[in-house]
Amino acid sequence: MDSQKFSAEPSLNDTVERDFTVSDVPGLRSSASDADRKPLMFDVIIAGCGPTGAMLAAELRLHGVRVLVLEKETEPKSFVRIVGLHVRSLELMAMRGLLDRMLEHGRQRPAGGFFAAINKPAPKGLDSAHAYLLGIPQPVIERLLEEHAIRRGAQVRRGCAVAAFEQDDQGVTVELADGEQVRSRYLVGCDGGRSTVRKLLGVGFPGEPSRTETLMGEMEVGVPQEEIAAKVTQISETNKRFWLRPVGEGAYSVVAPAAGVSDRAEPPTLEDFKQQLRAIAGTDFGVHSPRWLSRFGDATRLAERYRVGRVLLAGDAAHIHPPTGGQGLNLGLQDAFNLGWKLAAQIRGWAPRTLLDTYQSERHPVAEDVLDNTRAQMELHSTEPGPQAVRRLLTELMDFDEVNRHLIEKITAIGIRYDFGEGPDLLGRRMRDIDVKQGRLYRLLHRGRGLLLDRTERLTVGGWSDRVDYAADPTAALDVPCVLLRPDGHVAWIGDDQQDLDDHLSRWFGKPAN
Repeated sequence: MDSQKFSAEPSLNDTVERDFTVSDVPGLRSSASDADRKPLMFDVIIAGCGPTGAMLAAELRLHGVRVLVLEKETEPKSFVRIVGLHVRSLELMAMRGLLDRMLEHGRQRPAGGFFAAINKPAPKGLDSAHAYLLGIPQPVIERLLEEHAIRRGAQVRRGCAVAAFEQDDQGVTVELADGEQVRSRYLVGCDGGRSTVRKLLGVGFPGEPSRTETLMGEMEVGVPQEEIAAKVTQISETNKRFWLRPVGEGAYSVVAPAAGVSDRAEPPTLEDFKQQLRAIAGTDFGVHSPRWLSRFGDATRLAERYRVGRVLLAGDAAHIHPPTGGQGLNLGLQDAFNLGWKLAAQIRGWAPRTLLDTYQSERHPVAEDVLDNTRAQMELHSTEPGPQAVRRLLTELMDFDEVNRHLIEKITAIGIRYDFGEGPDLLGRRMRDIDVKQGRLYRLLHRGRGLLLDRTERLTVGGWSDRVDYAADPTAALDVPCVLLRPDGHVAWIGDDQQDLDDHLSRWFGKPAN
């Protein structure tokens, strides 16, 4: 979706972040005198308008942050690849009032069979009101999120690539490919696995290069469906990287191991698909009329740092991994939810001193875990005898509810617990969408603010009411007296003591306004 070019001088009434000087953070430098610097046109520039960038832009706009999103592609993606929103991402969509819109365009399926495509149902009583997978075309989710960001007031410019940037103690000057310069307080790279922002920033991206590659596309076939189904059933018993599945209107989704690892910048040809289908299945199924063709590898890499001064990384710019388990897009969306309110707090001037640093301390370990579980899943996809034996053993172990539940919660990200210190098990975990007097809990989080849910009806958010909402409900389905939720739905405090609550309000939401 195209948006007009936009720039605006900061309003004299804007809240400004607290002093942030060169000596505060390594990596910042003064590159020009105050007189030579361009004025701050925006609070945040985001490179990349994929799902992560668009979601981050919308989250920042909830707090009145002026956002410019730069997308190097002139048009949205045209090919239709189906992606899956896992349970935690569905919960986040519900927290911002987006879920109903997503459901209109997607197809629900049971939340099971994710880990290494081992066909086991989800355990009973999965702790979520949204315990399913939502399959949705990637262009559709990107369009919906971009429209959401624009409705909130974000500015999106397509055909604009970041060529260079320089940061100083007051902001970041970004140079575009056409030579234009724009300036903001912060820059966030959401520009994919080959991120220009990450490379210019000089952040290491250690890991493993691709060892295998997989072809994926949609095309029509020339043989009966029964013949395809029989052959796929036979081969997929041992080869989990091979399938042909109908996707409607006579087309099939086709996935097959590639002959080798090539330059991913070059898309595969229909002949590449035919050759691999014949090599694996003994027939090319008469495939023809491709809608789109692509390839993906199993490269696995994680950025050493998510932040250097005023420049941050999120989504695939910070981590890449094989798509097995369908976690990539979800991981990026969850990065955006974690970062958005923290960066907004820094810009609006009320963030506690270390709040922005918790973006890396919380999200970097989550990405490490995702990379490890995708490495394990890729090993279990191997057709070699050893990995196949391990796969058979794990298939047996997943008949135990505890094992199956652990793996499902890992893949769907509902098992994440951030380290907020000692306390009940719920502390640091996400709060599920429970019934409350006002309807459902997540409806109370649509504004992207903190929330105190008080069953005692005795507490108050006091001087934090400009950034934390209050809901008294003695009937709320809680096993504890009160919970303080962050804007991303994670439990920041549990208790019933006002002074203890005030201490934790200060920890997460800064000094009171009065």
